[in-house]
Amino acid sequence: MRVLGVDPGLTRCGVGVVEGVAGRPLRMLGVGVIRSGADAAVAERLVLIERGIEEWLDTHRPEFVAVERVFSQHNVRTVMGTAQASAVAMLCAARRGLPVALHTPSEVKAAVTGSGRADKAQVGSMVTRLLRLDAPPKPADAADALALAICHIWRAPATNRLQQAVAAHRTTNAARTTGTARATSTARTPDTSRPAGTARTTKGRSS
Repeated sequence: MRVLGVDPGLTRCGVGVVEGVAGRPLRMLGVGVIRSGADAAVAERLVLIERGIEEWLDTHRPEFVAVERVFSQHNVRTVMGTAQASAVAMLCAARRGLPVALHTPSEVKAAVTGSGRADKAQVGSMVTRLLRLDAPPKPADAADALALAICHIWRAPATNRLQQAVAAHRTTNAARTTGTARATSTARTPDTSRPAGTARTTKGRSS
C-alpha cells in the first residue's frame, strides 16, 4: 500500500509518501512541504498548492490519500485556510479516482505514539524511528504528513473490515425490507379475476 499523507495549510502544506502494510516495516518514498507566500491572494495560493499536490501525485502514484481532518480553532482565519487547503488535496485525489481518508490529529498521534495527546516532538521522534530515518523531518508539517500516511496504513485493515461489515449489514437489511414489502403487497392485492359485484357461487349435489 502506498499512501500520500497531506497535512493541510496555506503557508506550509506538508506532504509525505509512505509504502508498506500493517505489521511490517514501512518505507518512506518522499517528504516535503508545499509553500505559498502570505502576501499572495488566497485563490493564487490555492492554485500553488493544487499544482504542488498534482506533482506529488504524478511522481509517486499513491493508491490512497490521507488528509488531516480539520477542527475548529480559536483563530478562524487559520482554520479557514487549513480547510481550504484540505479541500484542494481531496479534490486532486478525487479527480484521479483515489480514495481519500480523513484522520483526526488525535487518531494520528495515538496510532504513531500510542497517545492521542503527544506533542509534535514526540510524533517526529516516532516517525523517525518507524521509518528508520537519520533525523526527524523538518519542518513539523512534513513529519505530520508522514504520520498521517503511517496512521492510514496501520488503520486501513480494521477500517476496511468495518466498512465491509457495515455494507453487508445494510445489504441484508435492504433485502429483508424488500422481501417484507413484497409479501405485504401480495397479501393486500385484491382478486381481480372476477368482475366487480359478481358473487361466488357453489354448486351443490343434486339429490
